[in-house]
Amino acid sequence: MWQPEPGWHLLTGSTGSSTVGVWRTALGDTPVAVKRLAAPAEHDPPELSDPRGFAYWRRGADVEIAGVVAHTPGLRSAGPTAVDEDVEGITLTQVWVEDAANSGLFIARSLGRFAGADLAPAPWLARDQLRDRLDRVERRGGWRTLARTTVADVADHLWNRRTFWLDALDELAQVPQHGDPVPANLPGREGDDVVAVDWSTLGHGPVGADLGYYSLTAREELEPLLDAYLIGLPEGIATRDDVALGARVAAVFTALSRAEWALARVAGGEGALAGKYRHPSVAPHLRALQRQFPHIEALLDQ
Repeated sequence: MWQPEPGWHLLTGSTGSSTVGVWRTALGDTPVAVKRLAAPAEHDPPELSDPRGFAYWRRGADVEIAGVVAHTPGLRSAGPTAVDEDVEGITLTQVWVEDAANSGLFIARSLGRFAGADLAPAPWLARDQLRDRLDRVERRGGWRTLARTTVADVADHLWNRRTFWLDALDELAQVPQHGDPVPANLPGREGDDVVAVDWSTLGHGPVGADLGYYSLTAREELEPLLDAYLIGLPEGIATRDDVALGARVAAVFTALSRAEWALARVAGGEGALAGKYRHPSVAPHLRALQRQFPHIEALLDQ
């Protein structure tokens, strides 16, 4: 059975889906990150084995083997990665990427530039990520915990209209997207590019979707991020309204799903649900949802 070496430092928040963990260690004098992926077991969710699905277990390894983001504009990988496979899973070893303190506007511009990249065709590039994520939420009962909160009516309306908005996203330009553009995955910088990590959700999606996803954890509001994204986006791919729609729908539906997930985890404990809004595992998701209220209103008006 695979085990991390003694002395490796496990990074917090580095587990989930097929990721056993991510550790920081060193090879000689070179700091490296070691990521362990577990192959799906018999009773694991089927999306882990779907090459087009958002949660395909070995996509991160396939990206590194193929080198498809080694030289892409805006976002690129950290460089050569050792990929070691065994019957239980895959171990990725890559040079450690130091935090360059990238600003939100620089990242947004870089996401726009990346949306103009030309990814080599591959059967494991993700598609329909938001649709797939909402399908998983549906299998778990939808946003039923949000139905016990003050946003119940809004959540119910948007949940019932989710197919309409997903279809609207399908009509937008489908561009390369990182798929999980949170600050922790966009740490480095080389020249005019962000050096990104964790390419396990790389694929194509509606223009602006990466921007909306990133805005949930950015310091800046969506409008200045949108301006920066459009500066980086190559001319002729999409209009400002198209990018704004892609970003808004991705941000709103992701924020509501995250709030549902966080609340559902604590809802079964003693006491009223409202008394758990300040729980440390819940409060950040509710604050992110509150920031989306203007964009929720924009969707409700359409």
